[in-house]
Amino acid sequence: MSDAPAELRYTKSHEWIRDNGDGTVTVGITDHAQEALGDIVFVEIPDQGREVDADEACAVVESVKAASDIYSPLAGEVIESNALLNDSPDAINNSPYDEGWIFRLAPNDMTALAGLLDAAAYQQVVEEEA
Repeated sequence: MSDAPAELRYTKSHEWIRDNGDGTVTVGITDHAQEALGDIVFVEIPDQGREVDADEACAVVESVKAASDIYSPLAGEVIESNALLNDSPDAINNSPYDEGWIFRLAPNDMTALAGLLDAAAYQQVVEEEA
């Protein structure tokens, strides 16, 4: 069973979202997603200052198996992207919830975070896909 920390929120497309407590969120892909992709060899990160809509593809993760779009879970402005991934895309494989984060977002509406999946609901999605 893949790891899904209880303090995070999730999407059905396998992104995780951490409330940073300052009106911003951090977004990455889940342990389940990185396991399914295999060895990640390239990450296209979104530009700082980019405005994104909820469910908009805004990053790409490429592995030896496939390329996968990463969707913004909330509408808002990208305030930072993880530059570590330019040189070390495998940080997503090694540490999907810490060093392997993809971007930080200033959401237009933080209350929308409550509409995302909690860990138990996300695990249900993973089990239904299996």
